[in-house]
Amino acid sequence: MNLLDGFPVTVEFPVAWGEMDLLEHVNNVTYFRYFENARIAYFKKIGYMEHTSKTGVGPILASTECRYKFPLTYPDTIRVGARVGEIYPDRFTMHYKIVSLREERVAAEGSGDLVSYDYNIGAKTPIPDVIRERIEVLEGG
Repeated sequence: MNLLDGFPVTVEFPVAWGEMDLLEHVNNVTYFRYFENARIAYFKKIGYMEHTSKTGVGPILASTECRYKFPLTYPDTIRVGARVGEIYPDRFTMHYKIVSLREERVAAEGSGDLVSYDYNIGAKTPIPDVIRERIEVLEGG
């Protein structure tokens, strides 16, 4: 689906009936769970979770936002894309896009700032070189 061009990691799953609220659309909080699923898939693809369990250095979410384009409803299937945009010495920005397959359009876009964090000492730290390199390879440069 060309709506997710430029997103090297995508996940797809059905919208659950229980994700809707009293106004009969997917609750706003659920979109952040969708972003999280894509973020974790991205981390698995670059081996970030394994790196964190070996070294204690991993990502921590510093901020996140969502721009809603139209309300998702049940039944539908969505595809969520994740990509890394800006990379700094100790953090990076991840961008997300949620596409409704039923409607064939973008339902929401968002981003999150992730800080490299040393869980052993409880402080931010530079992004490990190996993780930075894997992100650059996955992102195509």
